[in-house]
Amino acid sequence: MDEVLTLEFDGGSRGNPGPAGIGVVVRAADRTPLVTLGRFLGTCTNNVAEYRALIAAMEEAKKLGAKKIVIRGDSELIIKQMRGEYRVKHPDMKALHEEAQELIHEFDQAKIEHNLRHKNELADKLANLAMDRRRDVTDVDESPLDLPAPKATKAGDRFVCPKCRCAIEVKLPSSIRPHQLKPFVCQCGTKMNPA
Repeated sequence: MDEVLTLEFDGGSRGNPGPAGIGVVVRAADRTPLVTLGRFLGTCTNNVAEYRALIAAMEEAKKLGAKKIVIRGDSELIIKQMRGEYRVKHPDMKALHEEAQELIHEFDQAKIEHNLRHKNELADKLANLAMDRRRDVTDVDESPLDLPAPKATKAGDRFVCPKCRCAIEVKLPSSIRPHQLKPFVCQCGTKMNPA
């Protein structure tokens, strides 16, 4: 395949170390997604998950017969380590870095770039969906990826159950990132709406 494929990757860990997942998107030259993959990893750190995502992205591109790739990820650390701008100090990451370096050199042409977080949204959502479900996700149609991103709550926000009318008020907003928030669910199992 002579077409240049774009590989987008993201890894995350809730707790660092904690439950972790990766998201991989391999796009054709016209930006059409050829591969969308979210994979649950079990427990590891955020940086280990990022490396595993990078490795998985290159493995998927190889399966498609790619010879030329552009890799994009939003982890500045991983990008700079792959370019040789930062040293790899942690023993767990050294082995993953070596594996990623071996893979990248198997392509005829490979470029690695830092991708801004908002341009890595699909890979991020796939990683989070895999962590939420604690299993692999390959079909974006089965996921809520096209739903608007959740909004961060503020102190004083109220949510009311449309079924039983119970209500909750936010006293201390969550410190997790808004895209990781889940809707409030009443004890009766109904999704609560903002008041």
